[in-house]
Amino acid sequence: MQPPNSLKVLFVTPEVTPLLKTGGLADVSAALPAALRELGVDVRILLPGYPKVMDALPDKRLAVSMTHTGFHGEVRLLEAELPGSGVPLLIIDYPQFYERDGGPYIDHNGHDWVDNAQRFALLSKVGAILGSSASPLDWRPDIVQCNDWQSGLTPAYLHFSPPPSAATVMTIHNMAFQGCFPPLLTTALGLPPSSYGINGVEYYGQISFLKAGLYYANHITTVSPTYAEEIQEEPLGFGMQGLLAQRYLDLTGIVNGIDGHEWNPATDKLLPHNYSVDDLSGKAANKRALQHKLGLEENPDIPLLGVISRLTYQKGLDLLPAIAPALLEHPVQIVILGSGEAALEEEFIALAQAYPDQIAAVIGFNEGLSHLIEAGADIFLMPSRFEPCGLNQMYSQCYGTPPIVHATGGLVDTVVDATPENIANGTATGFVFRHTTVNGLQDCIERALDAYGDKDRWHKIQYNGMSRDFSWNRSAEEYLALYGAVLQRV
Repeated sequence: MQPPNSLKVLFVTPEVTPLLKTGGLADVSAALPAALRELGVDVRILLPGYPKVMDALPDKRLAVSMTHTGFHGEVRLLEAELPGSGVPLLIIDYPQFYERDGGPYIDHNGHDWVDNAQRFALLSKVGAILGSSASPLDWRPDIVQCNDWQSGLTPAYLHFSPPPSAATVMTIHNMAFQGCFPPLLTTALGLPPSSYGINGVEYYGQISFLKAGLYYANHITTVSPTYAEEIQEEPLGFGMQGLLAQRYLDLTGIVNGIDGHEWNPATDKLLPHNYSVDDLSGKAANKRALQHKLGLEENPDIPLLGVISRLTYQKGLDLLPAIAPALLEHPVQIVILGSGEAALEEEFIALAQAYPDQIAAVIGFNEGLSHLIEAGADIFLMPSRFEPCGLNQMYSQCYGTPPIVHATGGLVDTVVDATPENIANGTATGFVFRHTTVNGLQDCIERALDAYGDKDRWHKIQYNGMSRDFSWNRSAEEYLALYGAVLQRV
C-alpha cells in the first residue's frame, strides 16, 4: 500500500516486459516503474491492449468506459497488475486498433500498420485525459512520463487542455524513430491547426509525434548523459538538434539500470555454473561449456570474444569481418549471436565456416545462450557507432567480462577505460576506443588482449566491473529527484 500523499506518476508506454517486447523500451517500462514503486511512488503503467497483453492478464477488470476521447465509440480502460512486480496497469481496450495479428507496429509482411497515427494518438490521448481535470478516475497523476514517439502527443494534448493538469516528462530512448505522418492528420487527431508549425508538431512538412513531445513537454529525459549531449548536434539529433539545443536546460540524461535478479552470475538460473566476484571458478567452467556447445576448441587459455547484438551498421559490427583474419593470427576465439542485415549475417556465417575452431556464429536469438556468452566469454565486443544507453556493456561488467566499446552515449558513460592511470586508481572496467574505424577497433582489441595476458591486471579490471552498482534503484532515485524539480518549476 502506497502512502496517501505519495507522488503519483502515470507511465505511458507502447510495450512492457513480460507482456510484450520488441526492444529495450519494454525492459525499461517494467523495471523503472517497479523501482519507483519501491521508493514509495504511486506509479501506474498505461499501455495498449494488444492480444498478447490481454491474453496474459486473465484477472483484468473494467476500470471505466470513456466515450469522449475524440475517437469513435467506446474506449474501455481495464485494470490489472504487471506479472512479477505487481505494478498497477491501465490497459486500453479498443479492439479496432489493437486486436490484430502481427506486431505492435508492423504487420506480418513487415509493413507499418496504415493507421499507426490513430492507434498511438489514442494511447497519447488517453494518457492526456488521465493527466487532466477531465479524468474519469479518482486517481490523478502529478507527472505523466511519456516514452518515445508512440506517446509523444500526450504533452501536446495536455498543453491544449484546460488546467489544471499533470506535468509531463518526455523520455527519448532512440532519436532515430520519430513517428512522422501526413500533415492533414493534424485536426483529425484532435490537435488545433495552430499546433502545425515549426513551434509545434511540424517536422519537415509532416507531423512528428516525437517532436510534439519534445516541444510541449515540461521536461525531456534521455537514457544517458552523453547521449543527451550528442542529440543536440548532428548527426544524432536526426534533424531535431536545434530544438533540443534550445531546450538544453530542460534536458537530462539518466542512465538506465539493469535487472539485478535476472542478470547476476551468482544466481543466474540460465547458467550451468554460478560464480561471484569472490570466486571466479564458475566463469572458467562456463567458458568450457560455451566452447563445447558451439564446437570451438576447449582451451581455457585462448581469449574468447563475445558478441550479442543486432547485426547492423549502427552496431558497428561491419568492422569485425574486416579485421577477423588479422585477429585470428592470435590464439583467439569469437562467438557471435544475433540477426539483422542479411549481408552481415552471411559474412559471419562464412567466417564461421572458414574458421570452425575459432569462430562460431548463431543467427537469431536465444536467451539461454545470451547468458552463457556473457558468462563464458572473456571479452565482450560492443563497437556501436551510436548507443543511447545500451545494456550488454553493463551485463558484461557484472559477469566479469570486460567490454570493448566505442566512446558514445551510454557506453562511454558506463565503461571506464583501462588506461594505466585508471588501472592504478582502481576504476578501470573495460576498453574504450574513440574512432569507429577498422584500425580503431583493432587497436582496442589488441590492447584488451595484451591486458588479458597479464592475469593480475585482468583480475583487477574484472573485480572493478563486478563491484559496480548498475541497479535500477540508482536510476529511480535520479528520476524521483527530477520529478520534484519539475513540479517545483511548473
